Amino acid sequence: MAHNGAMPQLDMRIQWSVAIYDVTHCMPLFDHHPNRCLKTASIGKLFLLAEIMRQVEAHTVSLDQQISRDDEQTDDPMSDSGILYMLNQRSLSIADLCVLVGAFSDNYATNLLIERVSLASITQMTRDVLGFNTSRLLDKVRDKRLSPPMPVDMSQGCAAELCSYVCQLAQGTLISRSASSQIERWLSADADTSMVASAFRVDPLAHWPSDAGVHLSHKTGTEHDVRCDVGMITNVADGHQVAYAVLANWDTQRYGDLRDVALHDMASIGADIRSTLHTQQVQAW
Repeated sequence: MAHNGAMPQLDMRIQWSVAIYDVTHCMPLFDHHPNRCLKTASIGKLFLLAEIMRQVEAHTVSLDQQISRDDEQTDDPMSDSGILYMLNQRSLSIADLCVLVGAFSDNYATNLLIERVSLASITQMTRDVLGFNTSRLLDKVRDKRLSPPMPVDMSQGCAAELCSYVCQLAQGTLISRSASSQIERWLSADADTSMVASAFRVDPLAHWPSDAGVHLSHKTGTEHDVRCDVGMITNVADGHQVAYAVLANWDTQRYGDLRDVALHDMASIGADIRSTLHTQQVQAW
């Protein structure tokens, strides 16, 4: 993606990978180290959702298919991100588990789904179907990572590929039009609007199909040294649509906790996107 316009001020203690693309006008708006590979935490769940829909269309799984928590692996249950661990329900459909992943980045639901479709299949789809060389889901969610042999994070990626994922969703070309629509619907339930999406001023818990004049569909990822936000935002009034991928990593041993700095800069990027959406003519930043 070509650089277009002046770069927003980003704290250089943070490793950034940023790509922003105007889907409506088919033009790049901004990038900053778009091919830099960073840890992306839960962003890799995007590839899980894509593989589920690929298998749905291949008729190897069904969204109505039930997954029983009684059949889980010993390291599947997770009691942090998400709400499944607080529920009494013992059996849920694949569709319901995907809703939990999209809305709350549910780690428990994620592990159950990875067990069903297999990490190897997700990896192959990401490489062979999406054509990504850098971005991928590396592992299931774990309470502790013993590295080696475990990956240092559950996923990795670069902004260029992740922004491409979102553009394909917007254009209906990720797997298929129906698959793109279903994945986009799951992502439109995401309740985490603390990062880039904070600038859009939507109700975190109720922004479907639209709120504050926009339609938002996105996925976030967080670790103690990671903040990532990947999604698309649409101006309801005229359909103007922008895709974005903003990834931030930092060295806590060297700089301490930079989450406030990262969130501030991500919100600034979101404000620029919002301004672009509400401008009659597309302008370079």
